[in-house]
Amino acid sequence: MSKSGAVSRPCFFLVAAAALWVLTLYLRLLAMVSMPGAFTGRPASLAPVHGNGSGGDPCRGRYVYVHDLPPRFNADILRGCAAANDRWADMCEDVGNAGLGRPLSGGALTGATGWYATHQFALDAIFHGRMRQYACLTNDSSAAAAVFVPFYAGFEFARHVWGYDNAARDAAALDLVRWLVRRPEWRRAGGRDHFLVAGRTGWDFRRDAYPNATWGTNLFLLPAVKNMTFLVVETATMGWGNDLAVPYPTYFHPRTDADVASWQHRVRNADRWWFMSFVGAARPDDPRSIRSQVMGQCRASPACRQLGCASGTAQCHYPGDIMVLFQSSTFCLQPPGDSASRRSTFDAMVAGCIPVFFQPRSAYLQYRWHLPKDHATYSVFIPAESVRSGNVSVEAELRKIPAAAIQKMREEVISLVPRLLYADPRYKLETVKDAFDVAMDGVLERVAEPPERQIGSYWR
Repeated sequence: MSKSGAVSRPCFFLVAAAALWVLTLYLRLLAMVSMPGAFTGRPASLAPVHGNGSGGDPCRGRYVYVHDLPPRFNADILRGCAAANDRWADMCEDVGNAGLGRPLSGGALTGATGWYATHQFALDAIFHGRMRQYACLTNDSSAAAAVFVPFYAGFEFARHVWGYDNAARDAAALDLVRWLVRRPEWRRAGGRDHFLVAGRTGWDFRRDAYPNATWGTNLFLLPAVKNMTFLVVETATMGWGNDLAVPYPTYFHPRTDADVASWQHRVRNADRWWFMSFVGAARPDDPRSIRSQVMGQCRASPACRQLGCASGTAQCHYPGDIMVLFQSSTFCLQPPGDSASRRSTFDAMVAGCIPVFFQPRSAYLQYRWHLPKDHATYSVFIPAESVRSGNVSVEAELRKIPAAAIQKMREEVISLVPRLLYADPRYKLETVKDAFDVAMDGVLERVAEPPERQIGSYWR
């Protein structure tokens, strides 16, 4: 019995020592995790999802803080979409599915995923959704390089554009400014690091700067926000003010990198039955418009196909039909309409169709972040005056371009597809940079500029 007891005592001490060592290690690890220095200024859900392989912080200089605005500035606007039906028909359907609209299938889109009947002015919600997926969000505003203001300015515009006076049109903008200027984030830099997406043209938010003093709001002209950056689908200041252009939303919103590659493969191998095409309506009341001349030339050519969008016609109401035409066209004609730019430009390029512009303002003086500086690599320019005077045949000008040059331009257009579309905000692309990613690079570069260099930085 004494021999057995002598053996058990050493075993007991060994087990106890091991248990004490394990407990000590656990307490040390717990202390390390709990140290204040280990807190990054953002919850775990906001941490970067990938590293840069060098051991550094991949989000350094790229953190974005998102203002938690009262719902009257965004969510309530969506919930009240039915009230805007007399000014934006079917707004509720158009802003459904995270702003993407009704899902599409069939026709040219058979077998493809990520296609929706997206409204051209739906960017407010789409961009906000993509921001929620941004890898470098932070809840520590002092660590942020930029501050995002998720005010749905474009949707708010639509609710009061007709049937209201200017005071009603400006009420939400003034309310937003009062809210912002009280925030410590605003006082830090006077709003210079703040940015907002207003998914319409810049003209819609500069009412007093233009002759029509009954159209739009004065959001961009309010003195308090003169230092902010506003992203719009068409800039009114051609990149020399605080409104900068990003692409219109297209019908394509991929969920994966493979969706993008598959679509690029499809349009690269598409049969281009039509030499040129046009989708749109004439502007008979606008003496500056060349739409009628362009449409007349198209009708006269067996090599041109057009879809009319005049009142009472339904050809432009089916995105699938539009994409069929663009996918089967070599050149897509883009004469200005109500304004210089066109959503059609981006739909056409996503289909691999080479855009033909008639005004530099339609693309060349905008979209600097998303389109190449060398415009001839992806597009053709024909001066509007030459068409208006009747001295130039659009088709004849395009026929002068060698087949090899056309092929090279088309390949450039197809290579640009990812940066011209907005991915589905409910999913996450891995390596592909979409229009949102490119815009964020531009915004962060701009807000990092010294104040005296921010004006005109869009073109540097």
